[in-house]
This record gives sequence, C-alpha cells and structure tokens, in this order.
Amino acid sequence: MPSKQYGGYKFQFYSADKHEPPHIHVVQAEKRAKIWLQNLTIAWSRHFSQRELTRILAIVKDNQAELIEWYNGFFN
Repeated sequence: MPSKQYGGYKFQFYSADKHEPPHIHVVQAEKRAKIWLQNLTIAWSRHFSQRELTRILAIVKDNQAELIEWYNGFFN
C-alpha cells in the first residue's frame, strides 16, 4: 500500500478501495481514521482525539490537491 508522511501521520490508501470515492487512511501507532478527500469529512476514526482530528483535517486540506492527484494516479 502506498503511503506518505505529513505532520507525524502516515497517509495511505488500499488497492481494494478503488470502487469507493477518493479517500485517505490516516495511521499513527494504533490510531486510525478514514477521510473523504472531496468534501474533507471524517468517514470514521478510532482512537484519535478531536484535537488530533482537527489537525489531520487541516493537513488534508493543505495537501488536498496533491492527495487527490496521488489517489487518482494510483487508481487510474
């Protein structure tokens, strides 16, 4: 699975997710979250605090175009 690091978090996606709208999985130790890239919403989260999720959404927003391009490049 391809991955990139931003702000201490690992951002990745899974090839099995190609039939879903563009999204990114965020990982840090045992913490996990799934973020929809088009509308910047949290699909689900496990063990991240609200403060961390706010930071993660800011990172995704700042890198949204790059993340969408990376996602589309992998799946198309």
